[in-house]
Amino acid sequence: MVKKIMHYMFLSCLKATDLINKKSDTPLNCIENLQLKAHKSMCKACRNYEKQTTLIDTALNATLNKEGLSVDVDELKISIQEKIKHS
Repeated sequence: MVKKIMHYMFLSCLKATDLINKKSDTPLNCIENLQLKAHKSMCKACRNYEKQTTLIDTALNATLNKEGLSVDVDELKISIQEKIKHS
């Protein structure tokens, strides 16, 4: 039973980054939030990924708002993520 709970609670980095990306668009549910917090408490790479993602989102939104440009940020994120996956 403990092994099942441990397996359920601990995420791979891939799943953690998916939740980090999801979190920037919609609130995570209680279980996802707990899983992500547990993973980030042990994974410096995912903590850094979250910081970088937040920084990029903030800079991109500030630039777009400053210049009055209209771009679908979510669509741009998906495009960038797809390019990264295929490289």
